[in-house]
Amino acid sequence: MGECRSEVARLREQIETICCAMNQMLSGYAITARHDIINHRYSTLGSYQEELETFVGEQRALEIVIETYNRIVR
Repeated sequence: MGECRSEVARLREQIETICCAMNQMLSGYAITARHDIINHRYSTLGSYQEELETFVGEQRALEIVIETYNRIVR
């Protein structure tokens, strides 16, 4: 059980890191980020979501990603 929690915590941290990078690309110094880089970030975010689904289920994983994205990027 503890291993599952630490894996969920790791994935949540990774999702937050990706969202912070995306926020920088959209509003910070990297505002001119190339389209392929932005697409790669979204793809990576999706991969973390899929991995998170194995621990918390599809619906909860989606909620975590959306909550994190909205908190950081929006």
